[in-house]
Amino acid sequence: MSGHSKWSTIKRKKEKTDVQKAKIFTKIVREITVCVRENGADPTSNTKLRDLIAKAKNNNLPNENIKRVIEKSSGGIDKNNYETIVYEGYGVNGVAIMVECLTDNRNRTASDVRHCFDKFGGNLGTKGCVSFIFESKGVIIVDNNNFSESKIMEDCMTYNCEDFTIFDDNIEIITSDKNLFFIKEKLEKIGYKVLSYEVEMIPTIKTSLNNQDDIETMEKLILNLENSDDVQNIYTNLD
Repeated sequence: MSGHSKWSTIKRKKEKTDVQKAKIFTKIVREITVCVRENGADPTSNTKLRDLIAKAKNNNLPNENIKRVIEKSSGGIDKNNYETIVYEGYGVNGVAIMVECLTDNRNRTASDVRHCFDKFGGNLGTKGCVSFIFESKGVIIVDNNNFSESKIMEDCMTYNCEDFTIFDDNIEIITSDKNLFFIKEKLEKIGYKVLSYEVEMIPTIKTSLNNQDDIETMEKLILNLENSDDVQNIYTNLD
């Protein structure tokens, strides 16, 4: 079965070697801050917060830091007013791109995102220009502990997973966004080591790049967007 994006592979490779952990922490802290303000500080009732805490721990954010962020957010100490903005546009050869941001300065973020698109052969579009080809799905990454393809397929069918892709060192499993946490827990109980689990936007139509220069330009565009503290997630339909 095919993976949903070449960028998903690039991203996982980057995460293993990325020395800029502070940027990763900043993004997670912003997500937790907004989540607590919107839905409360109790992870038992705020399931999104529960998932973000797991995400923070998976990225080695210290427990004390996580606790401090939740306390600041729930107590009104953190005065930053973050808002969610989604930018849509096209990379080289019409590759669709969605950029999810959390920002306290809309003008700064818009300028930064537009600059990245312009610099690396892309075009920032209007709202809705590419989002119609994406669907919200759960994405679970598990350690590839030499499981056979037949076992993985059987387990995925048992828990109604929609798709899976086997990489050298991990397995990507696609689920319904609503069943993400349920399936993650079931996989853990039968022996899978879950490395990450998140709701992502998966393309229903894909675009291929065959020219090496175009591929490198696309990678530079995505990596430069990723380097912005305001950018939380990037989704493409790159095959």
